[in-house]
Amino acid sequence: MDAHGVDRVTRDGHGRTRVHLADLLHHRADGRFGLAHGSSPRALSGWRSARLAALVVPIGLSGCAGNLSALDPAGPAARSTATLWWVMAAGGTAIFILVMVLLTIAFLRPGIGRDVDPKRWLVWGGLVFPSIVLSALLTFALLTGERLLAHPQTPGVVTVEARPHQWYWEFHYPGLTETVTNEVLHIPAGVPVDIRVVGTDVIHSFWVPRLGGKIDAIPGHVNVIRLTADRPGTFGGVCAEFCGTGHVAMGFSVIAHPEEGFEQALADAQATPSPETQDQP
Repeated sequence: MDAHGVDRVTRDGHGRTRVHLADLLHHRADGRFGLAHGSSPRALSGWRSARLAALVVPIGLSGCAGNLSALDPAGPAARSTATLWWVMAAGGTAIFILVMVLLTIAFLRPGIGRDVDPKRWLVWGGLVFPSIVLSALLTFALLTGERLLAHPQTPGVVTVEARPHQWYWEFHYPGLTETVTNEVLHIPAGVPVDIRVVGTDVIHSFWVPRLGGKIDAIPGHVNVIRLTADRPGTFGGVCAEFCGTGHVAMGFSVIAHPEEGFEQALADAQATPSPETQDQP
């Protein structure tokens, strides 16, 4: 140690040298500028990290709940999607941990694995392992997606039409009622419902996160997605495709009624005027 209190070490002592220099500058700044606090830079850094974690973690977890959370499923299609998300997250976390472990070993024990042929690292670590993981995830994703398809031979399916416009949703109930509702979709609970998404102007995307996946509304095409609500309730829906300046207003609600009261609910539903009609004198 020299006259300035700096620990002069070689090889692996550079880290300690920087820490001692930081402490020295910290104390000199206190004496010259009157700055005084009872913690060293190392302690302050740990405290800041803890405060940041305490702030970020609750914010992140707050996005896992709510009326638009795909991780709070209320139907079989949404549960399959949520399961796929958790499987992907678990697989990604496992790979991240493996990489961090190998990186830590490389730092703590330099030269380990030097006797292994580099080609083996490339083949097994760069080809075989990723291929197995990605193939497993792809297979699971395809099987999950197959269960979300609207198979026409399913009995007892209710069909409704969703027609997006700039910038509102219009819902029709062919074969059930002539009433047209805007911003509110009525469905029976516990019954599979095929949503025929009919494109009208620009590309939109129909999505009710708690009931299932999303599907695009493309002008000139009709796409179908099947949703089922486990129980009566109200669920939020959004347009998941940027469609212009009024995109933020493209939200809607899905009301799942008890099956025995669904027809009466449709009869009682008031046909709300569209924004285009409201703007007319």
